[in-house]
Amino acid sequence: MARCELSGKSPVVKNLVSHSNIKTKTKATPNVQKKRLYSNSLGAFVTLKVATSTLKSLEHCGGFDKYILNQDDAKMSERALTVKRKIARKLKSKKTAKTKV
Repeated sequence: MARCELSGKSPVVKNLVSHSNIKTKTKATPNVQKKRLYSNSLGAFVTLKVATSTLKSLEHCGGFDKYILNQDDAKMSERALTVKRKIARKLKSKKTAKTKV
């Protein structure tokens, strides 16, 4: 089952309705791609399975780091949550280093 690790998008069941109102069940799957996304705060690439619509949202939001920090934890996979925690820890350590100077 294809599932986006950042937005939680997964296949849905839908009805195709003909002109004579006959309903045929079909499954609509999101366009999920395996992508390497660059994290500016970590300075490294992260490989995740991401829907192409989520990639557009990433660019609109202003980058991978901003998007993942604003995303709800319930929607994300365990791999994405570990990346989110790493980014938050890194940003917190940078912020404390600036205040000490």
